[in-house]
Amino acid sequence: MENNINLGEEEERVTSSLEKEEDKVVELSLRPKKLKEYIGQESIKRNLNISMNAAKKRNDRLEHILLYGAPGLGKTTLAYIIAEEMGVNIKVTSGPVLEKAGDLAAILTNLEEGDILFIDEIHRLNKIVEEILYPAMEDYALDIIVGKGPSAKTIRIDLPKITIIGATTRISLISAPLRDRFGNVFRLVFYEDKEIKEIIKRSAKILNVEIEDDAADEIAKRSRKTPRIANRLLKRVRDYINVEERSKIKVEDAKFMLNSLEIDDVGLDQVDREILETILYKFSGGPVGLNTLSAATNEEMATIEDVYEPFLIQAGFLSRTPRGRIITELGKKHLGA
Repeated sequence: MENNINLGEEEERVTSSLEKEEDKVVELSLRPKKLKEYIGQESIKRNLNISMNAAKKRNDRLEHILLYGAPGLGKTTLAYIIAEEMGVNIKVTSGPVLEKAGDLAAILTNLEEGDILFIDEIHRLNKIVEEILYPAMEDYALDIIVGKGPSAKTIRIDLPKITIIGATTRISLISAPLRDRFGNVFRLVFYEDKEIKEIIKRSAKILNVEIEDDAADEIAKRSRKTPRIANRLLKRVRDYINVEERSKIKVEDAKFMLNSLEIDDVGLDQVDREILETILYKFSGGPVGLNTLSAATNEEMATIEDVYEPFLIQAGFLSRTPRGRIITELGKKHLGA
């Protein structure tokens, strides 16, 4: 069974890639509405553009889409953009919310032709609910069992032709039968610093705050290559200059605020450094198993694997091996070891 991420502890981390309450209103205002406004993920945008244009020319619905990648990279934003570009409605739900087959059936029967159903955390779907989804995706039908025992019978209800968009951070936990029903599978990758800088400058403009080029660079390099974190850090720096009664974010403002938040020059915070230091000093650089690392740092295994590790690996500070996690030479250098 999958370990759930400790949301209580993650809520305290400014650099967490998970969505916080403070992000929801801000992200809604900053979210691009069109594909051409969406910065980064160029390969996905090209392929999506082709798929959407082809579907429009055929006057057909879009093939089912599976988006996967680390939290905060823009999977939900892409789903909304697709709905906007296709001119259809979107219904949003998540795997853990769909507890019973009836929950999914109620949503499916209320959708209209061409509509999009976006299922976040689709890897956490209940097995029974997942099986209800199969005929809905393949045959646009809903199979309902009426009665019990020998007298039970299956009634098939026709559904409108809809598009399912699934999002996950753990594609390995999605069953093969479900994965095979998606016509398009896209992996969202971490952003380049220059792309994050573009996002910061675009967001600053929407938030009606001026920002110096060097200040945008400073926030970008500490944003863990993740748009959600970049926008959150921008908001914190903006709040600081508001308190100081200034209208423009300067590089010294960005450095002061981000240093106050204990976010270092490459975006690591205290928890990231603790994980690296634990591997280096308690386990001689590794390898160390995930279970042991979890016990030594008092962090949930799923939290380490889903939230901390992706960026530490991307940054080149941590490596996964068959025997466990090891700190790299670059990681040692960053710690000054």
